[in-house]
Amino acid sequence: MVQKIPSPGGARRYGVVFFLFVLSMITYIDRVCISAAKDPIAAELSLSDSAMGLVFSAFALGYALAQIPTGRLADRFGPRYALTGIVLVWSALTALTGAAWNLASLVVIRFLFGVGEAGAFPGSARAVVNWLPAGERGRANGVLFSGSRLGAAVSFPLLAWMLTRWSWRPSFFILGGLGATWAIVWFLWFRDQPPGMAAEAPGRNGAPSVSLFRHKGIGLAMAQYFATNFTTFLVLSWMLPYLKKQYQLSDSRAAMYSMIPLVMAASAQWLTGWMVDRLYRSPWRVWSRRLPAIVGFTSSALALLALTTAGSAEAAIVWFAIAAFGADMTVSPGWVFCSDIAGAKSGTVSGAMNMMGNLGSFVSANAFPYLFGLTGTASAYFVVTAGMNLVAVFCWLRMKSPELTEQVRG
Repeated sequence: MVQKIPSPGGARRYGVVFFLFVLSMITYIDRVCISAAKDPIAAELSLSDSAMGLVFSAFALGYALAQIPTGRLADRFGPRYALTGIVLVWSALTALTGAAWNLASLVVIRFLFGVGEAGAFPGSARAVVNWLPAGERGRANGVLFSGSRLGAAVSFPLLAWMLTRWSWRPSFFILGGLGATWAIVWFLWFRDQPPGMAAEAPGRNGAPSVSLFRHKGIGLAMAQYFATNFTTFLVLSWMLPYLKKQYQLSDSRAAMYSMIPLVMAASAQWLTGWMVDRLYRSPWRVWSRRLPAIVGFTSSALALLALTTAGSAEAAIVWFAIAAFGADMTVSPGWVFCSDIAGAKSGTVSGAMNMMGNLGSFVSANAFPYLFGLTGTASAYFVVTAGMNLVAVFCWLRMKSPELTEQVRG
């Protein structure tokens, strides 16, 4: 029999989810805007596609390497202080992107921007663990991560509009103010614990981090998230330039088309969050994390293979949308799985998973132009990515949360 667990914090917990949703939107507006501004940046700084791939991947590398340290910050000091500092730092670096004067300066700024933004989702994961019970975390993560896709979708037409009014440099200065505003309001409004709960020292309870990393599920979670981000980073970085070049689309048409897969990805987050929590309250609880992720990776792999045959921009967008939808079906289950295993160490463990995922982003950013230059077509990249998605299916077949298994047996 499934026990009903009381929700801490009452209705205020929905405010926490809303704030994290807005944060997620801002992270991706700041992150993806460089893809929308790729052409004017490359023209002014005389950068090739390979050089821009290095710029895209510099962010992903910095973001990946700083995941565990910034996740530990959230566990040690709590998400209130950690997220305030993290968002202020990356907002400053977003603004500094507009001051880049050559390839080296742009790579350094975007690398440091990645380091600065790294703690956003591990810090959010710790806030979700503090404020929501296990049976509501699927929907919470679905809402949270849907903000990232909507933010990315908005960034394409937003930057296209901003670039018609200003150059790319002042556009980045303006975008830096979004995060700074959020950080100030978050610090004034949020508290690490729901009202009435004991304010325990963050990160000092639960199993030591070292012992957590001996759990085989963590390694599998990291491997499958590499495949997730390998797929999603294509959509966030190279999809728009690819559509423009492959199908001779105008800037505005390519930007509008590029919104579609990202809106589909956001809807996948909502659907999967609901599925995770619905299955959690059913006799299929042990599959509540695994089944949505397996369906997502399988559908993404099939769509990527179909993308190799797309003969028009419209057909390509359909397959990109299905691939993005499938990839994003895997996000909420992965983050909830880390919460199941780690509890009060969820910032550190989810940071480890996100680190590996963003190493996937780093490889993806460079693999696309490399494979395209090597073969003269994007098909090789799509086939490789489809294969990674199928490997991730096998990872999820072996990923079992001990806590869920014991609850069902009990």
